[in-house]
Amino acid sequence: MYSILHEILRDQKGGEVFTAFGAWHIGYMLIVLLAAALTLFCTRRKSPAGKEKTARVFIDLAFGLYMAEFFMIPFAYGEINIEKLPFHVCTAMCVMCFWSAHSPALRNWRNHFALLGLVANLVYLIYPAGMVWLELHPLSYRVAQTLIFHGIMVIYGLLMLRADGERRSPIAGRRDLIVIVGMVLWALFGNALYTGSAGIYSHDFNWFFVTRDPFGLIDESTARFVMPVLNAVLFFAGESLVCGILALVKRVRRKAPVRVD
Repeated sequence: MYSILHEILRDQKGGEVFTAFGAWHIGYMLIVLLAAALTLFCTRRKSPAGKEKTARVFIDLAFGLYMAEFFMIPFAYGEINIEKLPFHVCTAMCVMCFWSAHSPALRNWRNHFALLGLVANLVYLIYPAGMVWLELHPLSYRVAQTLIFHGIMVIYGLLMLRADGERRSPIAGRRDLIVIVGMVLWALFGNALYTGSAGIYSHDFNWFFVTRDPFGLIDESTARFVMPVLNAVLFFAGESLVCGILALVKRVRRKAPVRVD
């Protein structure tokens, strides 16, 4: 059984290669875009509670894919990949979005987790650096699973933000920033905890890119001081941009003339 599943799920190399903004990458993004548009259209007349219920289906699906990955990666990679632990922003927000969706105690924080998850997963969908670096076939399990997971997280974030009619306020902005800073601290903790060598174990993680610049533009000696702050600033700016666009769309829709047939 292992050999069969390994053959199906293993990294496929040779032939066509997944590239950034190549035909396959654009195809995956179009699938996510169409799925998001269809979901938003089909739920447009639902109440806020109904929209949240639909969003909960998507976060349950994303969390299920994330948990299933721990059981599938031994077939795909030949070992458990501890980099899948929730210290990258996309996986961490998946856990927090799932937890907050089912915990009344975190109700007031659901949209803040959803917003950071939306921005982070959208950034990865636009430039899936990890998949590009691996140079895999576009239909490899790792490519398909990764992009589908991030796509579902984007749809969940859109549904949650649309369901909340009072998204922007000074308190909301402060909570957004608290979530981002908390994510930076969590990633720093994960990197400090799991990076190192002992016996046959040797790993150097860069979860949430808080220890090194992923593009190599900043010297490593200074990147560990710059990247945590830079990440917080950039993601907060990204969240503000998303919320600004949503507010603009709502304003335009309110001013649109009502057609009477």
